[in-house]
Amino acid sequence: MKERMALTLRLCVLLSISSASATLIQPSNFTAPGVFPTSAFKKYYNQPTATSAQVQPVVSDPVTHEIYPLALTDPNHIPQNDTVDPHVLPPVASTQKLFDSAIMQMNSIIANPIFANNSCARCQAILEVGKFLSMVAPDKGPDFFIATCKSLNLASNCDVMFSRTTIGAVVTQIISSADVGGYDGQAFCQNFWSMCPAPPTSPLNLTGWFMKPKPNPLPPPKQRSGKRLKVLHISDIHLDPRYSTGSEANCTSGTCCRSNNPNTMSPNETLFPAPRFGTYRCDTPLALGLAALEVIPTLTGTTDTGFSWTLFTGDLVSHDPENQLSRSYVEYTETIIYDLFKRMLGPGPVYATLGNHDSYNQAQDSPQTLGGQLAQQFSWNYDHVAALWQHENWLPDSAVKLAKAHYSAYAVRRMDGLRVISLNTNLWYRANYFNYINMTNPDVSGMLRFLTDELQDAEDSGDRVWIIGHVLSGWDGTNPLKNPTNLFYQIVDRFSPHVIANIFFGHTHEDQMSIFYANNGTVMSAETAQSLAWIGPSLTPLTNLNSGFRVYEIDSATFEILDAHTWRSDVNSFPALDSQIEQGPAYTYEYNTRMTYGSSINTWGPNDPLNATWWHLVTEAMSNDNSLVATFNTFQGKSSVRTQPCTGDCIDAKICYIRSGSASIGMQNCKQGFGSVQS
Repeated sequence: MKERMALTLRLCVLLSISSASATLIQPSNFTAPGVFPTSAFKKYYNQPTATSAQVQPVVSDPVTHEIYPLALTDPNHIPQNDTVDPHVLPPVASTQKLFDSAIMQMNSIIANPIFANNSCARCQAILEVGKFLSMVAPDKGPDFFIATCKSLNLASNCDVMFSRTTIGAVVTQIISSADVGGYDGQAFCQNFWSMCPAPPTSPLNLTGWFMKPKPNPLPPPKQRSGKRLKVLHISDIHLDPRYSTGSEANCTSGTCCRSNNPNTMSPNETLFPAPRFGTYRCDTPLALGLAALEVIPTLTGTTDTGFSWTLFTGDLVSHDPENQLSRSYVEYTETIIYDLFKRMLGPGPVYATLGNHDSYNQAQDSPQTLGGQLAQQFSWNYDHVAALWQHENWLPDSAVKLAKAHYSAYAVRRMDGLRVISLNTNLWYRANYFNYINMTNPDVSGMLRFLTDELQDAEDSGDRVWIIGHVLSGWDGTNPLKNPTNLFYQIVDRFSPHVIANIFFGHTHEDQMSIFYANNGTVMSAETAQSLAWIGPSLTPLTNLNSGFRVYEIDSATFEILDAHTWRSDVNSFPALDSQIEQGPAYTYEYNTRMTYGSSINTWGPNDPLNATWWHLVTEAMSNDNSLVATFNTFQGKSSVRTQPCTGDCIDAKICYIRSGSASIGMQNCKQGFGSVQS
């Protein structure tokens, strides 16, 4: 009962308070005066009693003692940008902080699940980070790419591969200048890191490229003289002055026959001692190189006369890893081989071109469009080889000057009506990092502009032209880049068959051919075949090949090839030569091109040229008689015992490769995987 009474009492008190509060404010209305209360402020910027504008009082801050100006609140002149107050930015980062941040961003990109199913986007995003680091802190570029290599598991020797003294400085240059978010980046990620699909061939705009249209009709062909000249074609010597006789010839990886490169499964005992004259997994020892140069004049009947001239289509230097190379090593090899050519091959000139290994860093040549020091970073090499060619009296002063200024490329106008144009094909080689800057431009270096202008001058002068280079423009498309070789193909189309007589490449170490057709090969027939590239066999046995060379018989007026003869030396026989000094390597006659492939071409006479039309007829014969493909496959490896047979899909692929003069055509038309016989 007491508890109920207490509760009742509390309720009564609350009701009483609520009733009293409700009476404090009663509903009411009040109209404010229409005149501004001027007493609210002491001063005004405008008339406070006016009704046409809002009052602008003068306000003084009691803390800062500042009087705020009218400009702060003037409705007719509202400030647009505050330039007085501080707007704080982060401090300039140190180089180390930039590097640390780049590494963090790279790892975040790798870990981000949004990139889990898009390795290409991941790669290009990482390159974007690398680009800005390479631009603002280039000293940290190589370290960034070492870290990226490790994080992406790109290689087992990242510290060596991307160090500043190997390729790291080059990659830093390229990434700082390339469009890594676009075509350049996609191609880089595809070729070097295998994280993107290959970008397509860019559309080619030839408007204004050619000074004149192709003559129609073509000028009448030159008449053959009936006089034959002998021309030697040597390629890919890859002299190894560090070759160590008796060292491991069956090493685990890399170039064997080096004292520092064992087989890791037998580090203390040599499994296969390196023969004195070389073997299948090694480059050319000096003993093999001298043996070849000794026998060539005798075999070709040029001991007393020498060759009319010699073509050397590049690669003097051995296949050393990047960290074992130097400028001096390249210059040493250039010096010794060109001197041997001069003393052992006779008085005829040697027209040479740079190979991808004839540079340091290997395969690298930078376009002059980079400007400044970066544009001239390989001029030491151009100056050196050009001076050597001049020293040997192979080139006139005008060609030497051009070679020094233009990537070692040059043109020689001979007195007999032939013009030899040498190109530096590193500028379309896929392993040259510098080619990944502005890739949608097919001629960043200007080399193909130079070629076009020389061909136009030759056409105007009635000259015939031989083009020499190292990296082939076509075959299966795995070596050159698409855009520049697409342009090269159109240039060949424009000036064939009346100007360009022949094209010569090396690089693959194998005996191969490439036919160029009209209209980008849209129709491939004997009627549309226009020019031919001869891809010379290598002197080096690397890899699993015999050693070889070729001699052409050419007409002295038309400079057409009338016959071709190839010799080879059986590398499998070299170990047996070690125990004696009476005999060295035997170079034997391998085959005659006309007799081997032309027996079914009844329309061709004995003095008709082995030109693009003839070779297209050979490919038709191959389609009808697959034994010809088997023969071609054997000679492709210079009859090496290690060459595997070509069967099934390989047959059609080989024919397709022969008909592919550009990377685009080879990649688009041909089944991949059968381009090389090196196993």
